Amino acid sequence: MDIPSLFLNDGRTIPQLGLGTWPLRGEDAAVAVSTAIELGYRHVDTAAKYENEDGVGEGIRRAGIDRGELFITTKLDGGYQGDDRAIAGLRASLDRLGLDYVDLLLIHWPLPARGEFVSTWRTFEALQAEGLARSIGVSNFKPAHLDVLLADSDVVPAVNQVQLSPAIPRLATREYDEANGIVTEAWTPIKGVLNSPVLAAIGEKHVKTAAQVALRWHIQNGVVAIPKTSDPERMAQNADIFDFALDEDDLAVIGTLDEGPDAGVDSDVDGH
Repeated sequence: MDIPSLFLNDGRTIPQLGLGTWPLRGEDAAVAVSTAIELGYRHVDTAAKYENEDGVGEGIRRAGIDRGELFITTKLDGGYQGDDRAIAGLRASLDRLGLDYVDLLLIHWPLPARGEFVSTWRTFEALQAEGLARSIGVSNFKPAHLDVLLADSDVVPAVNQVQLSPAIPRLATREYDEANGIVTEAWTPIKGVLNSPVLAAIGEKHVKTAAQVALRWHIQNGVVAIPKTSDPERMAQNADIFDFALDEDDLAVIGTLDEGPDAGVDSDVDGH
């Protein structure tokens, strides 16, 4: 499996396709992660809030490959914002994962009403300097939140992970991220489009499934995608997207699936 990587603004790279693990837990998470790694995945996404870091860590150990080959992301939610709480938060996550560092640490939600994500970001900078997180970024941040963050810090987030799919393309967020050197990453990248007649027709043209078409759309748009599945066959299918390309007509038709800028979840809520 030859999954391409994208360069981050800190000089590191991130595999463009990974495994999402929410809401898998315990043995289910361990089996899914070890299976994905055996199939060739090298990027795994988790979060403290998912309560599955122990299972993810077990899956990594079972796979038995060199740590340096893996790209592991975790996220710290609202309980770890402000007052350097992220220090204990990340150390606890590392203990559960059984790792010395994560490749990417994200602020899970901005929670602007609390007014603490800027101070939390400064703590993330310290954790990166200490080597406990190789890269740092944010999740579910809108351009307005990023404006506030960038005004108070010289360290630009490497990644902004948001809900994104052909139905929820987040054009404004993607344009903002690109203009500021931030890689956009999609959670639930195929949700809501698997039964799309549009994607099914394009899939028939390329002898691919609707899910494969949706994931290929992310790849060609320069977005990192982390679809969640515990099914080995679907894991393999999700990664079998690098032997075809969507043409301009395909992309134009997929653009008709856009449900508008207000679609999806509200990033002021402490959820996924």
